[in-house]
Amino acid sequence: MSGKILIICGPTASGKTEIALNVAEILGTEIISADSMNVYKDLNVGTAKPDERERQRIKHHLIDVATPFDTFSVGDYRERAKPIVDSIINSGKIPVICGGTGFYINSILYDLSYGNVKGDLAVREKYFAMAESCGADAVYAVLKEKDPLSAEKLHPNDLKRVIRALEIYENGVKKSDIADALTPVYDYSAFSIDYDRDVLYQRIEKRVDQMIENGLVKEVKELLDKGVSIKNQCMQGIGYKEIYSYLAGEISLNDAIALIKLNTKHYAKRQITFFKKLPNLVWLKPDDARILAERIVDGLWI
Repeated sequence: MSGKILIICGPTASGKTEIALNVAEILGTEIISADSMNVYKDLNVGTAKPDERERQRIKHHLIDVATPFDTFSVGDYRERAKPIVDSIINSGKIPVICGGTGFYINSILYDLSYGNVKGDLAVREKYFAMAESCGADAVYAVLKEKDPLSAEKLHPNDLKRVIRALEIYENGVKKSDIADALTPVYDYSAFSIDYDRDVLYQRIEKRVDQMIENGLVKEVKELLDKGVSIKNQCMQGIGYKEIYSYLAGEISLNDAIALIKLNTKHYAKRQITFFKKLPNLVWLKPDDARILAERIVDGLWI
């Protein structure tokens, strides 16, 4: 194990960004985003991405690193994030990982292998062709049917790893049957804010209303005008797919807003379930962001 890292995670609308900013200020360090939507340029309103003022206040990494036309997997994230983590550690600082994409966080924390089953080019090409014609979700659905336990541990958009799990399956063994222990790569402390569910849902509703006020419809329209389509990975994000349906004339704006709120609440519930499985995660009661940051920093040395 090498180096110490700090994780600030949890569900959407739980105030992670402001807490991370305060923690990074106290520690004199940098923030690495762990949000699967923050990687995309030109997706700002619907992602609640840290704004320019916040990014000037503290240096952020892995924001705006992909175009709206790109696919971006958990493997891509890990490949970019780990050198940044190591560089910050080598400079004598504690990296602050902030976000709600659990698969991204796990890709940094753990050394996840795929066993020793050799690759199968024919199987790989078959599923890449399926992804090309039917989308990554179709490939993920196959894995979910053949090896549901492995599918549960993978993000549907992490196409390379989903296909690798199918390669393993078609070579006569389920990936879930291979002993892949969670081996921590770093010494870490992890914190999340434990909001009452009703309060969290109220915060989500308020955030969605604010996104609409801030121009989410205009942002999605501008993306479509640039040639981005519903087939692009970024448009599958909550907020973007619903507004797309509105602009396509499939639903009303009020229905789109209601769907965004509902889907965000469902997503927050899944995030909470995911992070409850993170070993040694400390749940803190809601408070002022600066007070929580100071409490978190104090907790690093316990």
